[in-house]
This record gives sequence, C-alpha cells and structure tokens, in this order.
Amino acid sequence: MARPNKDVEALLQEYAELLLITGGDAFKARAYEKAARAIGGHHADVSQLDTKGLREIPNVGKSIAEKVTEYLRTGAMPVVEEARAEVPAGVRQLMAIPTLGPKKAATLYEDLGVSSVSELVAAIEREQLRGVKGFGPKTEENILHGIRLMREVGDRVPISVAMDVAEGIVAQLSSVPGCEDCVYAGSLRRMRETVGDVDILVAADRSGPFMEAFTALPQVSEVIARGEKKTSIRTAEGLQVDLRVVPPDSWGAGLLYFTGSKAHNIRVREMAVRHKYKLSEYGLFHAKSGRKIVSASEEEVYARLGLPWIPPTLREDRGEVAAGLRGELPELLAESDIKGDLHSHTDLTDGLAPLEEMVAAAARRGWRYFAVTDHAPNLYMQRMTDEKMLAQRARVRELDGSQRHLRLLHGVELNIDPDGGVDWPEEFLAEFDVCVASVHSHFGQGRADATRRLVRACENPRVNIVGHPTTRILGKRKEIEADLDEVFAACARTGTALEVNAHPARLDLSDENILRAKRYGVKFAVNTDAHSPVEFDHLRYGVGTAQRGWLTTEDVINAWPLPRLRRFLRKTGMSSSP
Repeated sequence: MARPNKDVEALLQEYAELLLITGGDAFKARAYEKAARAIGGHHADVSQLDTKGLREIPNVGKSIAEKVTEYLRTGAMPVVEEARAEVPAGVRQLMAIPTLGPKKAATLYEDLGVSSVSELVAAIEREQLRGVKGFGPKTEENILHGIRLMREVGDRVPISVAMDVAEGIVAQLSSVPGCEDCVYAGSLRRMRETVGDVDILVAADRSGPFMEAFTALPQVSEVIARGEKKTSIRTAEGLQVDLRVVPPDSWGAGLLYFTGSKAHNIRVREMAVRHKYKLSEYGLFHAKSGRKIVSASEEEVYARLGLPWIPPTLREDRGEVAAGLRGELPELLAESDIKGDLHSHTDLTDGLAPLEEMVAAAARRGWRYFAVTDHAPNLYMQRMTDEKMLAQRARVRELDGSQRHLRLLHGVELNIDPDGGVDWPEEFLAEFDVCVASVHSHFGQGRADATRRLVRACENPRVNIVGHPTTRILGKRKEIEADLDEVFAACARTGTALEVNAHPARLDLSDENILRAKRYGVKFAVNTDAHSPVEFDHLRYGVGTAQRGWLTTEDVINAWPLPRLRRFLRKTGMSSSP
C-alpha cells in the first residue's frame, strides 16, 4: 500500500477523534472516520489523485477531498492543526491508551488535571477517578489494563509497518554499486508479530558507500550512530534501523547470526563448541587453529553442524534444532500453497469495495476459490437482512465461473452471541457454502462463560471456522478469558477450523496458540479478513504466523483442493485423504 494513503488515513482519523473531544458534531466525526478507512484501503496512491479522483473513492465527499488535496500539496491540513491547538497535548497522550476514549480523556484532564499516563496511574491509585461522573472501579480496571497493553508493546511496531520500511530501504541500498546482496534480517525475517527495530544486512567488499547512502535516505530523521561496520538511524515513524555490511564470503554466517533469536543462536553456537568449532557473524572456524571452515551460505553453516537449513520463522529455540537433528523439520506452509481466501467483506457491509472488484482481485492473485463472507444481522451497525444476503448469493452464483480458474463460495461471518448462539437458524445457514463465526461483543465475559460460548459455537453443525478466535487486537485489546485448551479440543472433536487472521493488527491465532491447538489435531484457515482488495496483501503475515506455528499444507484447509475443502465444510467429521 502506498505510504501517502496511510498518512492521510491517520490524519483524518485523528481529526475525527479531535472533533469528539472538542464537542464537535458526532456525524461529522463519523464521516471523517469513514473517509479515513476508505482512503487507507484504496488501491491507488492518493498522492497521484486530484480532488475529482479523490471524490471517486467511497465516503470521500467534496470537502474532505479538498482538504486532502491541500494536505498532499502543502504537507498541512489547517483544520487538524486548529483542532490540535484546542486540545492539550496531555489529553492527546491519554487518547493513546487502549480502552480510554477521547471523551473520557478530556474529562480526566478537565476535572482532575490529569495530562500523562503516570499522572493517571497515580490518580487511580488514590481512587480519585471514583468521584468523576462515568468512572468507577470497573473503569479503573479497564484503564489499567489498557496501560499495560500499551506498555507491553512499548516502542514496537506492527510487522506491516516494519516491513514497509525495510523493503523500501532494501530496494534503495540494493541499487548502490558494489552490492552483492541486501536483505532484512532479525525479528522481521522471523515474522514476529511486532518489531522493535529493523536489521538490514548488505554483502559488499566496501562498507563506506552503503553507510553514506543509508544516512542520506529520505526516510531518515536522525542518525543515531555511524560506523564502518554498523550504522543506526531513526525513521520519521520513530523506528530504529540498523545497517551492517559484511564481506561477501561471510554472508551466510552473518545472515544466520543476525536472523536467529538470541536463544536459537546460543543453541547453535553450543553445537559448534561441541564440534570444536567457533561460530560468529564472520563464519564457522576451527576453535584451535582459527581457520575458517564455511561462511558463504546459511545452508553450509548449518550442514557442517549436522543440521538441515532451518527456516527463519522457526528460529526461536522451540525445538527446531532437535527436530532438525532427527530429520523431522516440517515442510512449512508457503504463501503459494494458499488456494483461496475464506473470509472477506464487500461494501454490502463494512467492506470498501463492491463484490465484483473483490472477485476480480482474487482472480488476479491466481486463487482457485474465493469466499465472500459479509456480516450477519446481529452486528446491527451493518444492517444486514435476509433479503440482502439472498440477493448477494444470487449475484455470487451469477459471477461464479466468470473468472478463469476461480470458483466462488457464498459465505457469511456470523456473530457468536454471549451464550454461543449465532444469527440465523440452521435451516437458513444450510444454504451457505461456508460459515465463519466470530466474537464481536461482550469481550469481558468470565472464563467459564467465554469458554462455553466458543465451545457451543464449535458444536453448531453449520459453523465451519471460528474467526479471529481470541479477539485480540495487538496493543489495544487482550485475548478473551477462555480455557483455550477446552476450545481447541472442541474444534478437533467437531471438525471446526480455527482462523489465523492475517490482518497485522490481529494475527489471531498467535503462533503460540497455533502450536497448542495443533497438538489437539485442529485444522486451520489462514484468511485475510480483507475489507478491500489491497488487504489481500496481508496474507503474507498470516502465512508467516502459520509458519511460526509449524503449520504445513496438511494443517490448513484453504491450502487444500476445492473438493477436499468442500468435504471438510460439510462437517461430517475431519477430512482424511486429499
């Protein structure tokens, strides 16, 4: 996605929040929120559009289009700057706390003079919030939880943000004369869900030209440290990026060293010691003589230690070395293995593109099947009706076969009620090709109730997939309180798949939970939950998370051919043979 789209999205979203704080029109704020989402999900670079082109984007009216055009031309949006001036900086800091909305942040500032996170924690400890209208013990608990979430994330950013930065820098440094190879390494190469800093590795005989080019990149806002072997910068987004240049004949050892987690690297170095070797970023050496043995490729280094090449996504010291020694490393799921997406939305509900555009985009990806799963009626804001859903089904049937090699499935994303029920009765659901069921409300249920809720949904004979199963949003909402082991057992027993939601703000299930669920024999669906065609690109993050959970094509139902998938969706028991 083009970066200007995200910049504009963030600016319009901020203005919508500022409007609410300053007592502005709630409908106007909602209009800016809708425009923000639409621009963020638009397929084209908005910086290349004029006012007329911007107005063709859904939910972008004349006034907003003119403001965006002015921002893209001048770098400023006066209405946002004026609104910022009306809201103290402390209130804007409080707004960053998950679970604390803009109105509550303003109330805390006006009534108690609270203007920082530390002041808010102190006020809660003194029970000062209980004298403020609309606040009480439960509110305090939620706010403290939000602060914990924010602090857990700290300076880490979502993988998608880090990936955009890293790929841009790799592309620019790769064009510097003398570059023999250039990649990102570290936690980003391991596809961690959040990234603290980005590691870039270059293979070249001379480091100087690369350090010079690196510090001159347009993304650089600050040079933190400059050296012959390593230079660190900070981007405009506040992300630290470290560049290291290694000799070409040390490339494999350097890449291995700067990719693996600390625990994985320790495990591998211990193996080297047992072989009377010494392993560093420059190569594998004889411990006694200091003679270099191998270093040019990761495969060579691993092989001399008696190991196969270990995929970067497994390098977390979670048994991958032992599995490698036994010859039992899994053949991990690849993005090219995914044959279709089983969770997506159109503008019939909260998507940003019409059905026809989503279908055409799915066809361009070369998928063999694609499911449209708009929201069901119990998510009231989407205003779904039986008639709308049946009309969409008729249109899906008309389009099926219109794109070469692509079969269309008509599905739905159901809402799992607090008691585990879903929107429609079984006889209505029987006509859908696939039913995804997700929790969209009542996130604060107790452990027993939340567990019962999810288990009952799994036991519904028409529910095929539980979408974003723990409901987490990274840095904003924790996992629901449920006995996940009981839920995983229920999925395996009933033939219900668990989703690996590829949206970078969710990545739900997490890799740790995937590993747990896999032990029960659960099957998975790696879905984008796309609300626009550009969000199909999130699939890479879902696949990366699946790899971190050791998943293979056998574990993932949308890596299967359509006939086998259809047998699984009939939910008459777990699918057996391909």
